[in-house]
Amino acid sequence: MSRDGDGQASRSYPPLPERLPVDVFDSHCHLDIVETPVDEQLKSAKAAGITRIVTIGCDLPSSRFAVDAADEFDDVYAAVAIHPNETTGISDAVLADIELLAAHPKVRAIGETGLDYYRDWAPKDDQHRSFRGHIEIAKRTGKALVVHDREAHDDVLAVLDEVGPPDTVVFHCYSGDARMAGICAERGYLMSFAGNVTFKNAEPLREALKAAPLDLLLVETDAPFLTPIPHRGKPNASYLIPHTVRAMAEVKDVDLAELCAAIAANGERAFGSW
Repeated sequence: MSRDGDGQASRSYPPLPERLPVDVFDSHCHLDIVETPVDEQLKSAKAAGITRIVTIGCDLPSSRFAVDAADEFDDVYAAVAIHPNETTGISDAVLADIELLAAHPKVRAIGETGLDYYRDWAPKDDQHRSFRGHIEIAKRTGKALVVHDREAHDDVLAVLDEVGPPDTVVFHCYSGDARMAGICAERGYLMSFAGNVTFKNAEPLREALKAAPLDLLLVETDAPFLTPIPHRGKPNASYLIPHTVRAMAEVKDVDLAELCAAIAANGERAFGSW
């Protein structure tokens, strides 16, 4: 959603990159707002070595879309939640609807939920109430928790401590520094890196990536946003993940196939058997 990304300067999609040596998956995208039919997105993703996609809910309509897409397509999985920017006046009934959607077997996560102090679209009290409610839903349903954390690192970690995290926590579009990566590692939280790790001004994010253990790494697009270099400014889609993974391997100084295998294994551990 535009709440997360830096916009789409052009609607022409970049060319297909070289296929990855080991298949990985896209841990976080918004299939509902990528301007290509889902079946076409899946076809191009598979050609690049991206064999699974987790599509994310940000409100009730997009959460329902995620469930429907996962129901229709074998290689699509869903996450359902109310984005922190959409939490103004959030009710118990809305949270109950999210929990009902979470009962679907192809819903593998509760997200994206969390705190966003960059935007002022929702009062902090409502964001906190919603975040706590989603954490409890994740624990009751046994699903992973996908966390949106934008300029709210300390409070996000504090709420997780206070409420008690579910077994699996994923920091979507990881945006903390190396120190926070160490804290996440100590607590077993997965860190999912997006295309912005390739941006010229993202050296602190690359330092965080260096500090993140291989067994806690995921990769995502947040498509249609955060398109990686060399195509920044173009619309993003799952098939462009190879650019991000290759940059991550260079930053981590690890073999590309080794990183891909780790991401694939981490994903199955986090989201369950595909």
